[in-house]
Amino acid sequence: MSARPSPATTPTEALRAAPSIPQWARDLRMGAKFAVTGGREGWVRLLLTAVGVGLGVALLLLTTAIPSALAVRHQRDQDRRDYTYGPHRPKAANTLVIGDADTSYHGKDVRGRLVEPEGPRAPMAPGLTRYPAPGDMVVSPALKELLDSGDGRLLRERLPYRIVGTIGESGLIGSHELAYYAGAKNLAPRINGWQTARITEFGPQQPASAESPDPVLLLLVLVVFVVLLMPVAVFIAAAVRFGGERRDRRLAALRLVGSDSRMTRRIAAGEALAGSLVGLVFGTVFFLLGRQLAGSVEVMDVSVFPSYLNPAPALAALVAVAVPAAAVLVTLFALRGVVIEPLGVVRTARPRRRRLWWRLLLPLGGLAMLAPMIGQGRTNGSFNEYLVIGGVLLLLVGVTALLPWVVESVVARLGSGGVAWQLAVRRLQLSSGSAARMVNGIAVAVAGAIAMQMLLAGVQDDYTKNTGQDTERVQMQVSLPRGVPLIPAAEKFTTTRGVRKVTALGTAELADRAWQRGKEPNAATQLTVGTCASLREVARLPSCRDGDVFVSTGGDTDGDAVKLARPGRVLHLDTTNGPDAGRDAVWTVPARLKKARTITGPIGDTSGGLLLTPAAADAQVNRTLSGSVYLGVDDSVPDAHEYVRNTAAAVDPLANAALWSSTERSTQFTSIRTGLFVGAVCVLALIGASLLVSQLEQLRERRRLLSALVAFGTRRRTLSLSVLWQTAIPIALGLLLSSAVGLTLGVVLLKMVGATVSVDWPSVLSMTGVGAGVVLAVTLLSLPPLLRLMRPEGLRTE
Repeated sequence: MSARPSPATTPTEALRAAPSIPQWARDLRMGAKFAVTGGREGWVRLLLTAVGVGLGVALLLLTTAIPSALAVRHQRDQDRRDYTYGPHRPKAANTLVIGDADTSYHGKDVRGRLVEPEGPRAPMAPGLTRYPAPGDMVVSPALKELLDSGDGRLLRERLPYRIVGTIGESGLIGSHELAYYAGAKNLAPRINGWQTARITEFGPQQPASAESPDPVLLLLVLVVFVVLLMPVAVFIAAAVRFGGERRDRRLAALRLVGSDSRMTRRIAAGEALAGSLVGLVFGTVFFLLGRQLAGSVEVMDVSVFPSYLNPAPALAALVAVAVPAAAVLVTLFALRGVVIEPLGVVRTARPRRRRLWWRLLLPLGGLAMLAPMIGQGRTNGSFNEYLVIGGVLLLLVGVTALLPWVVESVVARLGSGGVAWQLAVRRLQLSSGSAARMVNGIAVAVAGAIAMQMLLAGVQDDYTKNTGQDTERVQMQVSLPRGVPLIPAAEKFTTTRGVRKVTALGTAELADRAWQRGKEPNAATQLTVGTCASLREVARLPSCRDGDVFVSTGGDTDGDAVKLARPGRVLHLDTTNGPDAGRDAVWTVPARLKKARTITGPIGDTSGGLLLTPAAADAQVNRTLSGSVYLGVDDSVPDAHEYVRNTAAAVDPLANAALWSSTERSTQFTSIRTGLFVGAVCVLALIGASLLVSQLEQLRERRRLLSALVAFGTRRRTLSLSVLWQTAIPIALGLLLSSAVGLTLGVVLLKMVGATVSVDWPSVLSMTGVGAGVVLAVTLLSLPPLLRLMRPEGLRTE
């Protein structure tokens, strides 16, 4: 037997002492070479790793592209703004009269504009090359598709224009936006500065004033991004560890031919590096495919064009560097406690029990970082974004650290049962870490979702206000432009399908002197015109017949009404806008006036003033009225709301039909909530796909064992149940842990914003159920491959 070499002259000991950068590069390159030249098994392992990493990279790239997409959507919307609030412009060769004809169809908003260019240099709307002639319209591709389908029949009746073109991408904020520009004429007399305007350019006329960000909304945005990105990072970390068992045997072979333990770990990291680099390529391809697919889908009425989804170069470069680096670090970390010897890897022996103390430091550290933020809500608003992000990250990372210990501790105490149960429990006892890694992403996602649901539920009342609208009394309101005949319009709604009650009221302003721009009258009051039945909705009348005039008192703004309502006095109507803009219109108080008592009107106000029946309103009054038709609608009639909107469009294209709601929610809060929902859908899709890949990889590694068990007489049903138990036990433990962490994080976040701490149990249970449903779906999808792997062919070897 030859003498053992001195440690001082052993090459492997020299490498262990101080590995240089060239040695690192050589070992990583060797590991990458093993990954791509390992035959069929090596390629399958490499592809599984690449697919898992690629799915995570695709979602990371998508996430880095979201800010760009939102910025482009906002800029497109700003570029096509067409309202001016400054002085009236005179007609010129470069002016355009444009009117707001927005509507809604089956719950989706339809952006409509009536246009009338007044000269050859009229500003061109983004997305158009020319304006349609009167009676024609250009539409968005999504609207054209809807109008050509059977589902758009009622909307086609509402838009009786001939389609002559489509709006380009630069004029739309999303691929599924419903929008149109229709040619019109004689719009100039209807300019009122807010619905119809004369413009010389598109885009915001005044720079937006800088507003301090709402601290609670800022907190929501920060937590949403952390909650959505954390599961992605967890899955990437799990994906680079695919093929661990077969890799261990290869590493033992490397030790046998002379590699030391540190070199072996670096070679293993090189294999993971190769998989991550191929995963970057796969992720880029998945992202490009997903970007094209994004143009054909719509989530929560939000859609984008593929060109919107361009990741910021700096963030994309960060992903390209961070993913391979994470692959190397995760592999080295995973092998830190593994003894790789020439004759095998000490994984087959009973593993050392995991320690709990350092795992508890992560969530406790997260709570310590968030503690100083408690109470820094809307009043103070001094959230430290670094502490918030760090605290939430540590809490969610604590889930990934605690779950392996929880699974190991529980499965070690599980008792006996059926054959399927025993097979599953024994498998979990031998490799509880793999089972925990498989469900870590689900646990993190559920924990974050529960916390966000609690935070959103806790602060939503702060961003929801009462509109004062009595939805039991009125379900829809149609606002008519100034000058539209009120009574004929109301009669059309009485014959509309689904309408059970019509209350039509026209309002104008009366003053003691002519209305002039920049000069307010000394006294003014509101004038209301309606039938006797309609007037009884706003005042208590002693008796009423057509031709009567009432002075209504007892309201909030009736002080000037009594002073102005003197028989024979000439009062001036507000004509600053509308068909009589700039012209003085007068009305004389009749000799006979009746007294009335103001009551709460349909919109929840108690405004007093002068009440006129139709016969008492002359032509000048009717031309200055802004009419509103309040409708009681039978919601049991199919498409009742659409019939009302069609009638409104037939009365006047600029009439606006709106559904009443008792509450109104902040658009910023709604946007954040929508963003969370859209992101959660993407993350859950990634979770499902990655879990399926992980499950298939584990089944492939056990192919020979499964075939051997079947060959020895084990029923396929027993093995299938065993696989189900192997998935169900870790996911049940993971969901329990994630619920506890999510509730804790939710309570802390609610205390941070000063909201009432309450647990929305339906939301907690629903998010837990969604997580369990994803795992169940993945398990069912893995059953067909499992049955194929149980065939006797699995015993063959090369």
